[in-house]
Amino acid sequence: MIEHALDFIVLALEIAGIGAIVIGAVVSLGIYLCGWLGKVPHDECFKALRANLGRSILLGLEFLVAADIIKTVAFELTLENVLLLGGIVLIRTFLSFALQVEIEGKLPWNGKSEAI
Repeated sequence: MIEHALDFIVLALEIAGIGAIVIGAVVSLGIYLCGWLGKVPHDECFKALRANLGRSILLGLEFLVAADIIKTVAFELTLENVLLLGGIVLIRTFLSFALQVEIEGKLPWNGKSEAI
């Protein structure tokens, strides 16, 4: 019974992650088009699009990492799967870090913006 509940939780987290990315992309594009059609300068619209899209991807990645962790720890706890999970988490963490730097325009340990 617990296994079925965990299956449902993992599936729900994966759907939430994919949904966050897809919905975020659609909303970001809508905001971009509204601003662009509303005569807001293209650079401002583009920066907002990238920032909003990046945030939705970050949120989606967080849900997907949570699902992978639960799946590995609860169902498939072997050394091979733990190493695979570690690799996935490292790649997604690097991607999240790169997206965060891109969105904020600065390194996390630096208080001021840098041109990157």
